Amino acid sequence: MKRAVCLLSGGLDSATALACARRDGFRTYALTFDYGQRHHVELEAAARVAQHLGAAEHRVFRIDLRAFGGSALTADIEVPKDRRIHAAEIPVTYVPARNTVFLAIALAWAEVLGSEDIYIGVNAVDYSGYPDCRPEFIRAFGQMANLATRAGVEGRQRLQIHTPLIELSKAQIIRLGLELGVDYSLTHSCYDPVGGLACGHCDSCLLRKAGFAEAGVQDPLRYAGEAER
Repeated sequence: MKRAVCLLSGGLDSATALACARRDGFRTYALTFDYGQRHHVELEAAARVAQHLGAAEHRVFRIDLRAFGGSALTADIEVPKDRRIHAAEIPVTYVPARNTVFLAIALAWAEVLGSEDIYIGVNAVDYSGYPDCRPEFIRAFGQMANLATRAGVEGRQRLQIHTPLIELSKAQIIRLGLELGVDYSLTHSCYDPVGGLACGHCDSCLLRKAGFAEAGVQDPLRYAGEAER
């Protein structure tokens, strides 16, 4: 089987992207980043999802982006709550160059594995406004990637970055994932967990809740302040 490196945060989108890679016939290699994020609980979710979806290997790569800060996820900055999701400004939860860093490391692993395929669950429809989730960024990185490796220069690798969710709404992503057998109870989608539970008010929680509501499916994630189901 052909191999694919799949970026896996433990959230809803990345779990669905991993399922897409499996659907497409790839042997999947899940890559999760412990980058100093405040929502460290997502690492446990990533491990659950990787096992559930049959990843051939799951690696956690440690890199401390707290050294630079500049984001509510990696510095002592308050996570915005209950904001207008489709506001034009880039929110303070944006982590500087995060997807550029993550894709560069995924590229390195792909070259070692002899893989020409990387899957990433970026979305440019229902998202928080991050510049490194846009199609133009993915296209530009793909062009650069094929100039950056020994395998590419020698003609042994023609890398493709797969973004199966990039033009889907959150509700469409959820429906697709359910068709592909994703168990969303294993995922975690909160920027500011409270005692291990999702806060229910950050951008990530609001997008998730709205997506499940639009899809007409009950969200299995537990939120702080809600009665036990």
